[in-house]
Amino acid sequence: YIGALGARVICDNIPGLVNKQRQLCQRYPDIMQSVGEGAKEWIRECQHQFRHHRWNCSTLDRDHTVFGRVMLRSSREAAFVYAISSAGVVYAITRACSQGDLKVCSCDPLKRGRSKDERGEFDWGGCSDNINYGIRFAKAFVDAKEKKVKDARALMNLHNNRCGRMAVKRFLKLECKCHGVSGSCTLRTCWLAMSDFRKTGDYLRKKYNGAIQVTMNQDGTGFTVANKNFRKPTKTDLVYFENSPDYCVMDKSAGSLGTAGRVCNKMSRGTDGCEVMCCGRGYDTTRVTRVTKCECKFHWCCAVRCKECEDTVDVHTCKAPKRAEWLDQT
Repeated sequence: YIGALGARVICDNIPGLVNKQRQLCQRYPDIMQSVGEGAKEWIRECQHQFRHHRWNCSTLDRDHTVFGRVMLRSSREAAFVYAISSAGVVYAITRACSQGDLKVCSCDPLKRGRSKDERGEFDWGGCSDNINYGIRFAKAFVDAKEKKVKDARALMNLHNNRCGRMAVKRFLKLECKCHGVSGSCTLRTCWLAMSDFRKTGDYLRKKYNGAIQVTMNQDGTGFTVANKNFRKPTKTDLVYFENSPDYCVMDKSAGSLGTAGRVCNKMSRGTDGCEVMCCGRGYDTTRVTRVTKCECKFHWCCAVRCKECEDTVDVHTCKAPKRAEWLDQT
């Protein structure tokens, strides 16, 4: 438990909060702890989804905003980051409610009494995830920053934030327990539970691939498609304004770390292949000896004994651009 004074000090020292966010932080310090856990989770998920790409969701050095300048450009990467971060906040708060970590919420109070699905009737029981509370708080906290400014970028961020919040709700699943003679399902007790966060990550990654480039409409209240041949975006589509940089070379103003030194796969023709990852600059090869456990045998009872095997592999890393070296010297 963080006392009122402690909460004030902590909330005043979080960089980049607007007034409404600071007030929510001071009022609900225990929820802010969950928001912090959610941040770790969505950053991990983002880096998993883009691990084989030139932009690998990595942070810029010494940048307290986590994603640094990649957020300045209204690109499809920015669209994905706003959606997945918003989803991460919903997920973490909802989970904390169900686990009893928060004083202000618990299991979903509306899931009481009887209900039915395609398998028949059931009783609500157990602890249904209170996703609506998670969505409400995430909306109030995350959207507060965008509501301070009424411009095109704020509208884009609000749209993508909402996509992220709804993505978590999309993967709620009904879990049931059977009662009756020898487990026959004459009676069922059911509850709603969130799926693993990876499902939300996979879904938003697909939405990133199909993100729609838009421009503001004339009265500044919504979007029109940038290319008339594309369909209009729905509430579940990610939207962006600007084309992405190629992320080949270090360009801090565009949020690009470049791909120099990144490990690539010589055999792949995909985005993780050396040709694509290294942007045609070529790669260096280093021979590395790895020690792994091998020839594991199960011994009764109850141990597994393994040998240690050494194998030598080639690791390929992208060369740095020659132009960058020349620029460093000038």
